[in-house]
Amino acid sequence: MGAIERNGYTFEPEFSVTRQNGAIHVYWRGRFVEEIRFEFSGEFPEHDLIEELVNHYCFEHNI
Repeated sequence: MGAIERNGYTFEPEFSVTRQNGAIHVYWRGRFVEEIRFEFSGEFPEHDLIEELVNHYCFEHNI
C-alpha cells in the first residue's frame, strides 16, 4: 500500500498485523502534520478503508 497524494498533502499508511491497528501519517509539503489511527481485522487493512479515512480527513480539513 503506497502513499496517497492530495493537493500538497501526502498520506502514508502503516500497520501492524499482529496488533490489528495502524496509522496514516499526514504530511503537508514534506512536513509532518498529524497521525490518523485506525483498527482493522484480517491479514491487512482493506484499501477501501484507507481511502475512506483519507477522504474523510480531506473533507473535514477542506483539502
